[in-house]
Amino acid sequence: MTERTKPPFRADHVGSFLRPAYLLQAREEKAKGAISAKQLRAVEDRAITEVVKFQRDCGLQSITDGEFRRTYFHIDFLEQLGGVHTDVPFTVKRADGSEELAPPVIKVVDKVRHLKAIQRADFDYLQQQVALHAPGCTPKVTIPSPTMLHFRGGRAGISRAAYPELEPAFYDDVAHAYAAELQSLFDGGCRYVQMDDTNMAYLCDEKMREAARQRGDDPNELPHRYAGFINKVVALKPAGMTLAMHLCRGNFKSTHAAAGNYEPVAQALLSEMNLDAIFMEYDDQRSGDFRPLRYLKPGMQVVLGLVTTKFGQLESTAELKRRIYEAAEFAPLEQLCLSPQCGFSSTVHGNNIAVEDQRRKLELVVQTAAEIWS
Repeated sequence: MTERTKPPFRADHVGSFLRPAYLLQAREEKAKGAISAKQLRAVEDRAITEVVKFQRDCGLQSITDGEFRRTYFHIDFLEQLGGVHTDVPFTVKRADGSEELAPPVIKVVDKVRHLKAIQRADFDYLQQQVALHAPGCTPKVTIPSPTMLHFRGGRAGISRAAYPELEPAFYDDVAHAYAAELQSLFDGGCRYVQMDDTNMAYLCDEKMREAARQRGDDPNELPHRYAGFINKVVALKPAGMTLAMHLCRGNFKSTHAAAGNYEPVAQALLSEMNLDAIFMEYDDQRSGDFRPLRYLKPGMQVVLGLVTTKFGQLESTAELKRRIYEAAEFAPLEQLCLSPQCGFSSTVHGNNIAVEDQRRKLELVVQTAAEIWS
């Protein structure tokens, strides 16, 4: 077994990091009108430079901007697509006193189209900082999955005036909008993009499956439809770009939204999709066992999210190794990598974990991967 020289790397990560206090303060000042957008961006630049160095020091080969310019991992991107309307999510209190992020309302109100380069300027700065402070590393861009434009609202969330029928016009338009964004990033030098997807993971949860039925969708058919949807994007991506997908089960203030074994989506996810890599959450029992990995087709990497970002307690190297070899009973070890199960701050609010715990967990991922694959 050898280390990988192209993404995903044996030790990888999902991408978001805890925002420093001074960045959160600057965001509040911008919301109050006390500073300008330009001034806020300068503060973001400073924080991104620091998080690039942080990732380098942890030993990571893929480097993100920490999603420091975003409030939410999905809304900030989707609302910039033509034809898409979003409402800001809100928080609700659970019975145990914890907070839960209510799903945002995402509606397609017109033909979906790519109006402008969404991530290019952000990537340009990231690439510059990686070249300065982490030479030899690979800058990675994270964007929300296109399936979010369908799953949250189903047919009712997509304008019938714009799309009397969803097939093929809606899926084709979204795929071409994403392809235009990927081409813009590629033209700027980006070679590694990760799409963050909650919906395939949500279809493992019976509550979410029932909600899909209530919207008029068949939860057994949706994974296969989404595989075809994602493949439309893959078919249009620039040659030479690694396109990965992260499956998220919810990651707001250390809570989760969905649970359930991957079996209901495994075949569509691992046999039908043409992605280069899938990041799968496997940090506790809510994700089930590794048997679904038996569907993994040749040429695709699975990045096992075995290290939790929700809590500070550090996993052991021995336990991580045991679980990786357990997964290797169902998929070739050569097609496996290791990462935390999600980002540390999928929204600006962040998980309930300390910055130092964040560092220790990333270093653990790097160390464990080196011991297994180097």
